[in-house]
Amino acid sequence: MSEYFSENGLEKIKKDLDYLKNVKRKEMAERLETAISSGDLTENSEYLEAKGDQAILEGRIIELEDIIRDAIVVSPKEKHNGWVQIGSTILVSSIHKKERFTIVGAEEANPMEGKISIKSPLGKAALNKPKGAAVKVLTPRGEIKYKILKII
Repeated sequence: MSEYFSENGLEKIKKDLDYLKNVKRKEMAERLETAISSGDLTENSEYLEAKGDQAILEGRIIELEDIIRDAIVVSPKEKHNGWVQIGSTILVSSIHKKERFTIVGAEEANPMEGKISIKSPLGKAALNKPKGAAVKVLTPRGEIKYKILKII
């Protein structure tokens, strides 16, 4: 399944993959080697734990390789033509306050940095809406109405 990324977001995923393949794999190999040298593997909890951790590591490597293979890079240079798109930064207002968000793919989302996923309630609601549109978002605290003030 394809995910959307900014160029920087995809580069971060590639760096994470490189780190896992070239650093963590070597550390894992050393850990396994140490555990194997401890003797009987059938009752060696250190070895069994290391094998489990190795499986998790390899699973994450495969997951990142799949993400990179299927990634769709969205350039911020692409014109939004007045409509909220992936990569758009939006200024929205609710009854409570004004907020700024950048719409990103799920893997890049970081609400603390103002990056919300296109799969988030506000991301879904705002996507493909024009400046000035009012959108409703259902949250655990109830429905919140936002107005899109600006698309950057």
